Amino acid sequence: MSAVILAADDIQVAQNIGFGIIAAIMVIGALKVVTSKNVVHAALSLVLVLSGAAAQYILLGAEFVAVSQILVYVGAVMVLFLFGVMLTRAKLGKETDLDQPKAWLGVPVALLMLGVLAWVLIDGFQDERLPADATSKAAVEISDSVLGPALVPFLALTFVLVAAVIGGIVLARKD
Repeated sequence: MSAVILAADDIQVAQNIGFGIIAAIMVIGALKVVTSKNVVHAALSLVLVLSGAAAQYILLGAEFVAVSQILVYVGAVMVLFLFGVMLTRAKLGKETDLDQPKAWLGVPVALLMLGVLAWVLIDGFQDERLPADATSKAAVEISDSVLGPALVPFLALTFVLVAAVIGGIVLARKD
């Protein structure tokens, strides 16, 4: 049996391809967030974008930040958003009165913001490179100290929150 040995250049190419695929999915999801006429579909597209950000953190080797992204944003914020939608008795389905007549003004502003952001990043970092030993044990130590002793209560709390969300939806949607 022959072992496959990947060179560092092959891994970097694979990371770049993965970054491009995830970034494209995030851009498509972001466009669906702002163009969707259904509030729930917009929220689910936002979940896709936030999950893509977590995937980008994983590509960077920041697993703790990725898990935090999923727990805080994808989990808590999106559950809170959908909980608010259910409790306010928002109309589910397509909204016809959400179109703004001057929405096209946002396109040049967004392009201007993109240009300024690109200019600031290029000017600020120029040709700097990350050090080769950028991985650190600090994130592992932080995550172990935060989640180690409190993991079981944390998981129990998630079940209580899910039960509260389901109960709130049932109470709000009695029709």
